[in-house]
Amino acid sequence: MGFDLEELRAAVAAHGRVTRVVIAAIRGSSPREVGAAMLVWETGQSGTIGGGTLEFQAAKAARSTPSTGVSHHALGPDLGQCCGGAVTLLTEVYDAAALAALDADVIARATDGPAIMPMSVRRVLAGARAQGMAPAPQLLDGWMIEPVHRPTRPIWIWGAGHVGRALVQVLAPLPDLAITWVDTAATRFPETLAPGVTSVSAAKPAALVPHAPTDAEHLILTYSHTLDLELCHRLLGHEFAFAGLIGSKTKWARFRSRLAALGHAGGRIADITCPIGDPSLGKHPQMIAIGVAAALMRSDQTRHAKKDVSA
Repeated sequence: MGFDLEELRAAVAAHGRVTRVVIAAIRGSSPREVGAAMLVWETGQSGTIGGGTLEFQAAKAARSTPSTGVSHHALGPDLGQCCGGAVTLLTEVYDAAALAALDADVIARATDGPAIMPMSVRRVLAGARAQGMAPAPQLLDGWMIEPVHRPTRPIWIWGAGHVGRALVQVLAPLPDLAITWVDTAATRFPETLAPGVTSVSAAKPAALVPHAPTDAEHLILTYSHTLDLELCHRLLGHEFAFAGLIGSKTKWARFRSRLAALGHAGGRIADITCPIGDPSLGKHPQMIAIGVAAALMRSDQTRHAKKDVSA
């Protein structure tokens, strides 16, 4: 979670003036976490601070009286919400000039506190820099601290056919994903790509494998079994966090045999997951995409749980 500067820039470019509402602090239960934000403009909005009456009223206020300020809300009967906690919202209005003044790494600014940065805020920022880590979003002594959001999870999608397009549609809105989408020709991609998605056309896609980060997760779903096999072969000679192949058990049995003939050990071949997703959901492209996305989210939660235990 962080300040999505690119999303805000795109919204300002499209709508001129945009109000950003962010959850600055919570007490007790809340529908969203500190740092969750939404953008509001005259004719629309994006993002969410949890939905319900709180979001409706915050969006209405942002349109009717767009101004910078802090507000406090009890999530009880008065709002028609039963979370039982309370949230503090920070509302800020941005245009092109205001965007130009923002820092590229961490955005720390006064809300209802002193104009000069307090020592407590300086310590948080200095500690984060010393550890090479982004500070957590937080409201501290009248100052709001938010790291600029940068996708940290590289996903490489090989193939821009029906399933590839469905998969990108499902994954692109999710936070922290840096999606690289590869196919043999630029014409195979949609005319407009979602933010965070980079398309790469290459006559020989498998030649790009060495350029993928070693912690990338790969989803192979091209139009060609020959290309699928070559990608599996190249990936087995390259480090990866995950590699998944679309296909049936029969296809995977043939691929295992061919990969073994290419010199790959059985244990290493087993590092590729096939089929991907949840076959019980069905074979429609969107069904496959939902199953694959759910599996990726579960694997991410598992990795985070292992890190927490080891820490």
